[in-house]
Amino acid sequence: MKSNYNKFPIIPINGQNCTAGWEHIISICKEYNHRVIAIECYPGVYEDEITSQIQLLLNPALIINTAEAMKTEDEITGLVQPYVTDDPVFGYMSSLEMEDYFDETNISELKNIMRAVDGCVVIIGPGALLLNYQPDLILYADMPRWEIQMRYRNNTASNLGKTNDTDPFSYQYKHAYFVDWRVSDRYKKRILKTCDFILDTTKPGHPKMITVDALYDALGQIVTRPFRVVPFFDPGPWGGQWLKEICDLDRSVQNFAWGFDCVPEENSLLLGFGDEVMEIPSSNLVFFQPEALLGKKVYEGFGDEFPIRFDFLDTMEGGNLSLQVHPLKEYIREKFGMSYTQDESYYILDAEKDAFVYLGLKDHIQAEMMMQDLERAQGGEMTFEAEKYVQKWPVRKHDHLSIPAGTVHCSGADSVVLEISATPYIFTFKLWDWERMGLDGRPRPISLEHGRNNIQWNRDSSWTKENILQLTASIAEGDGWREERTGLDAWSFIETRRHWFTKKVIHHTQGIVNVLNLVEGREVIVESPDNSFEPYIVRYAETFIVPACVGAYTIAPYGESEGKECATIKASVRPEMIAGKILNN
Repeated sequence: MKSNYNKFPIIPINGQNCTAGWEHIISICKEYNHRVIAIECYPGVYEDEITSQIQLLLNPALIINTAEAMKTEDEITGLVQPYVTDDPVFGYMSSLEMEDYFDETNISELKNIMRAVDGCVVIIGPGALLLNYQPDLILYADMPRWEIQMRYRNNTASNLGKTNDTDPFSYQYKHAYFVDWRVSDRYKKRILKTCDFILDTTKPGHPKMITVDALYDALGQIVTRPFRVVPFFDPGPWGGQWLKEICDLDRSVQNFAWGFDCVPEENSLLLGFGDEVMEIPSSNLVFFQPEALLGKKVYEGFGDEFPIRFDFLDTMEGGNLSLQVHPLKEYIREKFGMSYTQDESYYILDAEKDAFVYLGLKDHIQAEMMMQDLERAQGGEMTFEAEKYVQKWPVRKHDHLSIPAGTVHCSGADSVVLEISATPYIFTFKLWDWERMGLDGRPRPISLEHGRNNIQWNRDSSWTKENILQLTASIAEGDGWREERTGLDAWSFIETRRHWFTKKVIHHTQGIVNVLNLVEGREVIVESPDNSFEPYIVRYAETFIVPACVGAYTIAPYGESEGKECATIKASVRPEMIAGKILNN
């Protein structure tokens, strides 16, 4: 059957306008006849494109790049090193502020130069307002994190305060995750309200611009209805072929291993203003509408972070994921500065008849012997015999397996996993990668010491079977529907419910953000009982978010699915787990 998956979900915004193209954008700047214009840039924005267009179309008397006011690169390297660290994968969450990157002497000298200029001055780059606290016009050029990562891979973007566009992607990503994005997001949240316009330069040569007031209004509209973020997909050494067909992806790509359908830290939103579409980081919605989106209790527990992640792991005609383990709460807090950890689950969205997972250890294994074998395998002395130490379980479509932090696990070949987890999504300690190379032809980093410190050796096959293997339980049923609790163990702050239905099902957010995926059925329709939002169509395998403030909503089979059984899996935060247990245990 032909794919109906929507890769570019546009959210229509009412009552606001969007300006497209450099000529129109800069003509707006000209209208105000400003003397000082500041163009704040999120790291990864192509500042050269902005500079060249400003020079061509505005012809100011002086253009200053904020890099001229920053500390030297050597000084910045020393500044960030405690957070970037020497670990090949992991760093420590930075507490730096944008001001820490700047040299006061450089700022003073540039201010003197600007005062002496007769005519328009334009300041471009991260921290532009630090060179002039009260410019006449302020633009903020934003950038989604996935696009930034693509620019790192293409050697066209550098880290904050650096000219390191040729550094390895793994280093640039780590640097950005632990430092740049933390610094820049804190700064954005402080200054965005003072800006006049927000600029989208995600597609080079095709800029879009709206007022900051229009952005805030748009974000306020989004949280009143169901919506989707823009998914992105990535190949991997174990990747499969399922996502290509279901999500209608490029068939010429070798494989697609990951599909990120709800990772608001890195996804984007497409805002539709009539015929124009503007792309913004979806994190902006979390930053500037946190309580309406997340709900009061979740906001109080997590702050302006989206705590639930949905993504796909496709191994159809592919291979096993790496054998891995995630950090315990105390470990992730102490070693990496994260406040909660990556408890997760595998919802088996599709599977061949011989599909399996590795989950938990075998009974009566010797921990030191397993670690010694892993170390020898890492050194190339032997092949690690995973089935000697780790329990292998068969899985079928619609099984749901819980994976609390500290549990050794990996998905096997010939399945598609809908991974439902807490959001700290890079904290995977690989133990064994089946003697294969990454797509770059080099071995992927193995984290045996971190793994040793987090593996819970009591989680053998008996414990696994009793506590995390199959936790599905019937909750309620009615005319044309039934509800089940699935998947997540007693220690997780995430609650998952599956609804099977042939008729309309009533849901309620209960003041807590809901994240859902259509796991069975061609398409369904999401509606408001009191018509407070427009009907919303969801297709197979699409993940969608229902903001906490929406309250009541219904889901029913639609189109080709009418009269057929459909199913959604829904994740939300357990309110009883917020106080103390998430952040303090």
